[in-house]
Amino acid sequence: MAVSSNSPRANAAGGTRTSVAAEDYLEKIEQLIARKGYARVVDIAAELKISQASVTAMVQKLDAEGFVKYEKYRGMVLTSSGLEVARRIAHRHKLLTDFLRAIGVTDEKVIYDDVEGMEHHISPETFKAIESLTRYLEKNPSVVAKAAGKK
Repeated sequence: MAVSSNSPRANAAGGTRTSVAAEDYLEKIEQLIARKGYARVVDIAAELKISQASVTAMVQKLDAEGFVKYEKYRGMVLTSSGLEVARRIAHRHKLLTDFLRAIGVTDEKVIYDDVEGMEHHISPETFKAIESLTRYLEKNPSVVAKAAGKK
């Protein structure tokens, strides 16, 4: 998961704004907590392949913005707003992955790279349209097969 630009983004409901980097951190923190039961700066740094100093600076910012509760040397927990953002990003990630598979993309590296590029930069309107189309294609796989020339 690449940590990229800090451009602000509105959430799908148009509410709290977060940066792409903040969204990546919140998503990673939520994944670590789900997998290990906790998230520490050292774990986040290792998973994102960045320095602990960079992680500490962002975690302190996320704490100041109310997305995490952070205690130096102890770790962090997501606040309800941090968990909301993390779950929204995870939902976007899963849906975009499902969409690419539904339209016939099979290379998992291509899917992963494309989803990482799209998940933070898609409008709520486009996301809803992709969600509807994905659900339709999942229920009607013959549509993609027919479009690809398969029967």
